[in-house]
Amino acid sequence: MKRFFLLAFLCIPALLSAQPKYWIYLKDKNSSNAPAVSQTTLENRQKFGNPSSDDTDLPVREDYQKQLKENSVNIVNRSKWLNAVSAVMNYDQAEKVRQLNFVKEVIPMTSGFFIAQTRPTEKAQMAQVMSQVQANAFQKAGINGKDVTIGVIDAGFYGADSSLALQHIFANKRILGIHDYVKPGRPGNMLFSTAESFSDMHGTEVLSAISGIDNQDQMQYGLALNSKFYLARTDYSLREWRGEEDNWIAAMEWMDSLGVRLINTSLGYAKGFSDPKENYKPSQMDGKTSAITRAAQIASDRKGIMIVVSAGNEGEDKSWGIISAPADAQGVLSIGATNAKLWNRIGYSSVGPEFLSYVKPNVSCFSLYGTSLSAPVITGFAACLMQANPKLNNKELIELIEKSAHLYPYGNNFVGYGVPLASRALALAKAPYLPNYSKLITAKGRNCEVDVTTDENLVAIYRKKNSKDVLSQQTAKVQNGKISLRRQNGEHFTTIDLKDYAVEVQWN
Repeated sequence: MKRFFLLAFLCIPALLSAQPKYWIYLKDKNSSNAPAVSQTTLENRQKFGNPSSDDTDLPVREDYQKQLKENSVNIVNRSKWLNAVSAVMNYDQAEKVRQLNFVKEVIPMTSGFFIAQTRPTEKAQMAQVMSQVQANAFQKAGINGKDVTIGVIDAGFYGADSSLALQHIFANKRILGIHDYVKPGRPGNMLFSTAESFSDMHGTEVLSAISGIDNQDQMQYGLALNSKFYLARTDYSLREWRGEEDNWIAAMEWMDSLGVRLINTSLGYAKGFSDPKENYKPSQMDGKTSAITRAAQIASDRKGIMIVVSAGNEGEDKSWGIISAPADAQGVLSIGATNAKLWNRIGYSSVGPEFLSYVKPNVSCFSLYGTSLSAPVITGFAACLMQANPKLNNKELIELIEKSAHLYPYGNNFVGYGVPLASRALALAKAPYLPNYSKLITAKGRNCEVDVTTDENLVAIYRKKNSKDVLSQQTAKVQNGKISLRRQNGEHFTTIDLKDYAVEVQWN
């Protein structure tokens, strides 16, 4: 199910129906076709060391599309990255298309039935997270995302043009383009004036968390105050089905074709569809199974795009608990959520699967209302770093943000490497190293006393079965400058979170 990662309640479900939707994967491309991207895109790739162009930039073959249309196939979206089209078909049509000699495979996305749901969103109080990530360090350096273009892929942007927090964006004409993939052909500005549910404000909240400021109340909501934006609506909020992943991929390819290098998305796909056959399994959050995850990895590896993704709000769901697609892609920056005081994982924030070889989520920050509002904060953070050092490529940016986080290098699958700190990030943007903000000690037996320097009386600790996977998240008292630990069964590492630095205890 698509996930709007602002915490909310469900209301008034109503049963609807539609024809099933399929991916039609094609066998080849026409190598004589020109790449379907802009000159800006080609220049960006060359500048940051990515291939200027490859076969994923070639458009889907027109002759194949023509033959599909001759077979009464209603094409919805085209993906040059996956060499596929999405289409609405009945079962007989799908079987007929499978027999065409240029078709590689036909895979259903949906069963054709879904339940309409609406989800209200709430206005975020962002003052705490601005303090947490050290927004003032960017302000003192005069950094606010200037000359950085950000793509936002979301459910809707109702009321964005009248929001006090976004007045500066519209007054300075910083919305460069709008695309509605849910209702193609509808004028983009209708996204600001038409709402079908509370979820159509979701993108407005996200945009505010990237770039918002209320000058009347002197309240800053986001870090990228001077950035420009492309907006895409890919999700119809009255449906719960998997059949909109193709919209998301189409929006990614559109933004790539325009040269966008930084994209925020607070949508995700996991389970909860009205037809259980559409649900993903937790084991499929492996960084390579879903179409949306594979597209995100292509964007990272081959297009040089930095994608910032909400980790998800399934942390308290015992039947799931882990991140959703595309947050499982290794190449994206997945963002979890922390508590305000201790900076440890807030209960709803999804954890990283233990079967992944890499740390997910990558980093985290405070959000009271869901990971939808932690991800855009870090998107604004990334935009500021792109202004500070325009030469950084997407993978260097991700590494820099991880290294700036308060637990680095002792990440875990609850909060990743912790909260990115602007002062550390700015130092890293100018130099290849930082002072060491961590300490590794070894402990024998079952008991250990650790000397610490902190003004806190209570700190967060993570008891881990290995270097990244958490057994339990707890708190520990600081008494006379010491923390007393007793090793638990199965515990091999313990991370002590002191905010200013981290202590890693390795049990022998």
